[in-house]
Amino acid sequence: MLPPLLLALLWGGSQAEDLRFQLQVPKVVRVQEGLCVFVSCTVFYPPDGWIDSTPAHGYWFKEGTHTGTGLPVATDKQDREVHMWTQGRFQLVGNPQDKNCSLLIRDAQKEDAGMYFFRLERGNYVQFNFMQSKFYLEVTDLTQKPDIYVPQTLEPGRQVTLICVFNWDFEECLAPTFSWKGAALSSQGTRLRTSHFSVLTLTPRPQDHNTELTCRVDFSRRGVSTERTIRLNVDYAPKTVVISTSQAKTSALEPQANTPYLEVQKGQFLLLLCAADSEPPATLSWALEDRVLSWSGPLGSRTLELVLPVVKPGDAGRYTCRAENRLGSQNRALDLSVQYAPENLRVLVSHANRTESFRNGTSLPVLEGQSLRLLCVTQSNPPAGLSWAWGGQTLSPSQPSDPGVLELPRIQTEHEGEFICRAQNALGSQHISLSLCVHYPPQLLRPSCSWEDEGLHCCCSSRAQPAPSLRWRLGEGLLEGNSSNASFTVTSSSHGPWANSSLSLSGGLSAGLRLSCEATNLHGAQIATVLLLPDKKRFMSTAFSNGVFLGVGVTTLLFLGFISIIVKTLRKKGTQAETPTQAETPTQAKTWRPKASRRSTILDYINVVPNAGALARNRKATPSSPSWPPPPDAHSPKPKKNQKELRFVIHSSPGPKSATQAPESKNNQEELHYAALSFPGLRPWETQAPKDTGSEYAEIKFH
Repeated sequence: MLPPLLLALLWGGSQAEDLRFQLQVPKVVRVQEGLCVFVSCTVFYPPDGWIDSTPAHGYWFKEGTHTGTGLPVATDKQDREVHMWTQGRFQLVGNPQDKNCSLLIRDAQKEDAGMYFFRLERGNYVQFNFMQSKFYLEVTDLTQKPDIYVPQTLEPGRQVTLICVFNWDFEECLAPTFSWKGAALSSQGTRLRTSHFSVLTLTPRPQDHNTELTCRVDFSRRGVSTERTIRLNVDYAPKTVVISTSQAKTSALEPQANTPYLEVQKGQFLLLLCAADSEPPATLSWALEDRVLSWSGPLGSRTLELVLPVVKPGDAGRYTCRAENRLGSQNRALDLSVQYAPENLRVLVSHANRTESFRNGTSLPVLEGQSLRLLCVTQSNPPAGLSWAWGGQTLSPSQPSDPGVLELPRIQTEHEGEFICRAQNALGSQHISLSLCVHYPPQLLRPSCSWEDEGLHCCCSSRAQPAPSLRWRLGEGLLEGNSSNASFTVTSSSHGPWANSSLSLSGGLSAGLRLSCEATNLHGAQIATVLLLPDKKRFMSTAFSNGVFLGVGVTTLLFLGFISIIVKTLRKKGTQAETPTQAETPTQAKTWRPKASRRSTILDYINVVPNAGALARNRKATPSSPSWPPPPDAHSPKPKKNQKELRFVIHSSPGPKSATQAPESKNNQEELHYAALSFPGLRPWETQAPKDTGSEYAEIKFH
């Protein structure tokens, strides 16, 4: 009889060729270190040598292990010892009696890698090693990580739940150990662990944003573990809004940390950059005062630029960067000051109840006696210093607190000229000039007439602004310009504010003929009138005892005597006697009195001398105006030998007025009225001068 061992080998050899023994198992099984893997296995064998109640036992061996003497890695036979390295980790979970030979491998180790085969024992015949149906176990590094599920929105103060999950291939794998770590964990947080996942409940804080939270999974006592780390995105309102600036295209940005004020010069380049810290990213906008300049989208960049390629004065003001999301908003402002030299200099002129603006080089006509207020206005930064100058001299400001104001309470002719306002700061200066042209009504220089062999020759001169027009009125006739005929010749000329006219009359003069010189401009008129009287017989040297009205004519004359006639004016009152003026000395006045001749008429003996004092006071010479009185005109008559000169009484009357003319003043209402002729009762041989006649009197003398 053959020994049992030999018999088993013979059966095994014969069974190896028996196709009734089949095993279905994957050729390669892969598992990560520390994890578990289920190896699915199905076995087929013939129903020989066993009955249904015969137990079946299965064994898994690592390749190279003797099935008789070596230790299996897993078996379902209770009294069979297994390899200590795999004990508790490799388990035959299938029932070979039901043709199931599946193997479960827990906590796979790198040393477990290799080829494995299955052995089945049932009854006396089924004793089979499935060497042709092996599988290879490949153990790789642990790369699988747990998954952490976080709510989409984390808001400060609102409790949330986070879950850490590790996916298993088989439910019977040993449950790993879960652990959490991170700065967001607090004593209020709770942890719930199961075999496949861990639940964490916490309340985020603003400072938890962007902090790490880790879920760790441990699989064996040998320290095999895996973990996943995430960063918490805790939503919060915008904070820490920062404005940075750059004044050159290539220069670095400079944060305006504690300096909410920036000075730049006109024409420079300027870049403003706004950045805000918020979650989710805030919508950014730039505004100048209340006007929005630019803005970013809700999912755009966390910064927003504002570029001013060429800074203008109008760019000055408060720039505000606003950052806003659904949780709140934050602002930061920057005051921009644009520095530039004075510009847009102009003068505001207030007169005649209206205000006008004037540019450089403007000529301003102003009526004499009016008030004038000049205000110099400019744009500059820093504010420019203002000053006024006239005639090369700097003027003291009318208001020290506002040096741009110059007040002229009463315009005089000496104010005429160029007024210059100068504006200056550290970056430059600018000036503007305004020429003041003083207008006034005509003022007649004492007209004069002389009786010559050819006839009567009269001259008339007047000064006014604008220049006056002169004309002669002879009776009802009007003579003006340059004209002549057989009876008269009129010659007129003008120079600057002066107008001159001469009249030559030839032939006989009718009785009661009235001759006057009229000067007019848009501000008024003045008339000088002389009465032409009829020729009488030779005069006697005794005086009349009754007065005669000068405005009607002289009907009775005095003979061989000297009579003083006082003509009083209604313009103003004075108390002192007239004194000789610069234009007429007592000696000159004496030479002007013609002596009687056989050809003289009464016209030769009337010498009306108007008071020149008031006229001289009203028309003082200034450095910027022509001399007073004017130089002799080419058309004015020259004194001749034995020439008799006669002076006229001056009348002033209102002239035509413009729409802008101020209300009538005494300057354009000056009138000289004729008064009664009086006789002081002196005898012809008495030479006593008239008593106090006052500065308003004119003296008429008869010879």
